[in-house]
Amino acid sequence: MSAALALGDDALVLSHRLGEWAGHAPVLEEEVALANIALDLLGQARVLLSLVGDEDELAYLREERAFRNLQLVEQPNGDFAHTIARQLCFSVYQHLLYERLATGDGAFAELAAKAVKEVAYHRDHAEQWVLRLGDGTAESHERMQAGLEALWRFTGEMFQPIEGLDAAGTTGTTGTAGATGTSGSGSGVDWAELESAWLSAVTATVERATLTLPTGPRTGAWAAGAGRQGLHTEPFGRMLAEMQHLHRSHPGASW
Repeated sequence: MSAALALGDDALVLSHRLGEWAGHAPVLEEEVALANIALDLLGQARVLLSLVGDEDELAYLREERAFRNLQLVEQPNGDFAHTIARQLCFSVYQHLLYERLATGDGAFAELAAKAVKEVAYHRDHAEQWVLRLGDGTAESHERMQAGLEALWRFTGEMFQPIEGLDAAGTTGTTGTAGATGTSGSGSGVDWAELESAWLSAVTATVERATLTLPTGPRTGAWAAGAGRQGLHTEPFGRMLAEMQHLHRSHPGASW
């Protein structure tokens, strides 16, 4: 598994999920905010997938089992609080990871150095909404808590080592034929330290919002790391069919 493919698929899939809010967000300002976050993620996905192969083919012509995204990002939007819970969990993880990758000199350093500024906004946006909903009305508090509880089991997968990342943030690239370049051992990122930093940040936000940190297992569906192995949850297949429909219906079409 190419690290670029894993991180690129995370960004691509979450971008599509957030794009589904177009025309459905609770207020116009928030519709614009979610669209901008989706576009940021799409830009990251394009760069990352281009390190692996043709970005359009990778996005629109792969089958479900060939995607290596986290199960967390493929979860349906649910209500607005559910989406914000997903954003909190993922954006804190992505921000902390990109901060670490940006300090290296490998293939991800330049991307991470630029993207970390975008992701910092994504994180702040999510944290502010968690505080607003958690410490708002009784109903908003209940819905925000329900969103956290529903998604908590998918968060452990984020800290499974990704092959191809080393301490300097370098990565080997895997082409469409599966050839791999030079890469690290996959243990260079201190995943335990990253998880500890993530848990500390999320806990602080949840407690400030007068919410309760979920205590259930964090192994996701089937097993931790399943999404990285190409094992996805049922909603992903439906999302992928919608995302790929136009491209597959008009092969070779161009503007």
